[in-house]
Amino acid sequence: MSMYLSALAGFVLLFGGGEFLVRGAVMVSRRLGLSPLLIGMTVVAWCTSAPELVVSLGAALEGRSDIAVGNVVGSNIFNILGILGITALVRPIGIAEQIASVDSGVMVGVSLLLAVTLLWRGRIGRPVAGLFLVGYAAYLVVMF
Repeated sequence: MSMYLSALAGFVLLFGGGEFLVRGAVMVSRRLGLSPLLIGMTVVAWCTSAPELVVSLGAALEGRSDIAVGNVVGSNIFNILGILGITALVRPIGIAEQIASVDSGVMVGVSLLLAVTLLWRGRIGRPVAGLFLVGYAAYLVVMF
């Protein structure tokens, strides 16, 4: 029974932390005059991905790269299909033209790049990792 209570308490804390994060991100975006989309794609995305980073780094340090890659790929699949699906069931999601035309295209392109890299090379080495990070930095600069 205590296991169920612990799980329930964890979900309550997770929900409360998520609510706190979103309210704080909205406040930051308003104060800085930034769009909520930009804050969502940076601050909120970084904060919610921090646990994944820890898991993937830990797995990589232990030589378990399959867990690191599976964590990232599985999380992205769940975010797109599960989170967006559940959210749209609660309330339909309006999509801005920028997301539909630019940002979703970048997401599809990066996903294809990862798939091609893994199929072609079977691994992500330091040069490819560097290119991924430079690409992300360039995308952030363009977004700002």
